[in-house]
Amino acid sequence: MPYEPPTHSVERSLRATTGAKIVAGVDEVGRGAWAGPVTVCAAVTGLRRPPDGLTDSKLLTPKRRTALAQQLESWVTAHALGDASPQEIDELGMTAALRLAACRALDALPVRPDAVILDGKHDYLGDPWKVRTVIKGDQSCVVVAAASVIAKVRRDAMMAELGAVHADFAFGDNAGYPSPVHRAALQELGPTPYHRMSWAYLDALPRWQHLKRPRISPETVALEAGGQIGFDF
Repeated sequence: MPYEPPTHSVERSLRATTGAKIVAGVDEVGRGAWAGPVTVCAAVTGLRRPPDGLTDSKLLTPKRRTALAQQLESWVTAHALGDASPQEIDELGMTAALRLAACRALDALPVRPDAVILDGKHDYLGDPWKVRTVIKGDQSCVVVAAASVIAKVRRDAMMAELGAVHADFAFGDNAGYPSPVHRAALQELGPTPYHRMSWAYLDALPRWQHLKRPRISPETVALEAGGQIGFDF
């Protein structure tokens, strides 16, 4: 299906209205998976013309996505990745885990961004970052699309490595998402150490339901964090 290529329009707007000189794009992958980390990429591209075919990673074939990621890693001005583990997702909830992974990625950049373009409608970063949220930013913004592709390829490779250890779950094919093979392996073998143990999928697995972990209440975590983080329980 034809699609409009991403542009630098949001980045140009941020530069004009806020005086930002360095603008990072941030996107995540793995939010809805049952196993594996959530991975966030922060990228800085400047205003150069991007490689042909750049768009949201979900719109690309695996072969094209991998080839494009290789181009992007040398084309971007800078990029860094951050993960939040399944255990951190269980302990904190997804919103706080996303913030943790995104801050790890942003802090790992060799330059500190003056502003961040964040894919989606919800700002899970907050202070001290200056954030502009953009719905479908991974399709419309060059810098977010670049982060989307790099994050997807990185996490898929990580899950393929886990799939070599836990072959029955076919993580190399489903990246930890609930495919039929993944569901069947869970039913028969139970969760691996890489599964998110507070998630509702365990409610449908009576044999393994006793392993489910309760999440810490948002009130408790907020108190421990000094009331600075929002949650999506």
